[in-house]
Amino acid sequence: MNNRREFIKKAAKIGIGSQFIFNTPLELIANNRSKISSNDKINLGVIGCKGMGWSNMRSILKNSETDCIALCDIDDRVLEERSENVKDITGKKPKIYNDYRKLLENKDIDAVVIGTPDHWHCLNLVDALDADKHIYCEKPISNSIKEADIMLKASVESKKCVQVGQWQRSGGQYKEAMNYLWSGNIGKVRLVKVWAYMGWYGWVDNLKDTKTPKGVDYNMWLGPAPLRKFNKNRFHGSFRWYWDYAGGLMTDWGVHEIDI
Repeated sequence: MNNRREFIKKAAKIGIGSQFIFNTPLELIANNRSKISSNDKINLGVIGCKGMGWSNMRSILKNSETDCIALCDIDDRVLEERSENVKDITGKKPKIYNDYRKLLENKDIDAVVIGTPDHWHCLNLVDALDADKHIYCEKPISNSIKEADIMLKASVESKKCVQVGQWQRSGGQYKEAMNYLWSGNIGKVRLVKVWAYMGWYGWVDNLKDTKTPKGVDYNMWLGPAPLRKFNKNRFHGSFRWYWDYAGGLMTDWGVHEIDI
């Protein structure tokens, strides 16, 4: 399903914004999967499937016209867990990869969900477009304006469907608020304050470097970031607190609030 027009038609048919779909239990939707031909489904792969990569994929799978046929992660434990999660929903295990470039070689994949740490987004997205895939990329789009410009140029030239996870843009309440602002009913806006007191990450302790855990390809996790020894604080969710990989809460949640 690499034809862009066919993909858009199919995506519109899915109705990703449907309130019914996202309020429907996965178990109920799973019962409808066997009634739909594999040729009529959008096949997806996930690159980086521990946190938001899997959260996004799980939401997409709430429509029975989608399928997750491939997973990629540098942590074997995560791959094993998510593979079982996919099987519970779709009835079959996906192919698994430790190198996202191998996943992109899979011609059966129509689109990919990119859920890697922020410092990987640019390479993941450009390579996925080169592989003729449609993309849903977790926010923030990148760690720099230069990377964002590269990604935008590649997206425009590819003519593929590319969406970044600024999901608040899909909320009707935000559109209504912006229309009211643009109407001029509240006059000229001189100052806007936004805030987000997020405490879900907890305290980040000062931990020493250790050996890389078994089943983890840490060099691949680092990718374009500076080479260094493994440290639990710089791995999985807590990577956000280090400039080598992200920009803290400002680029994590600020992208939503500032965007609106």
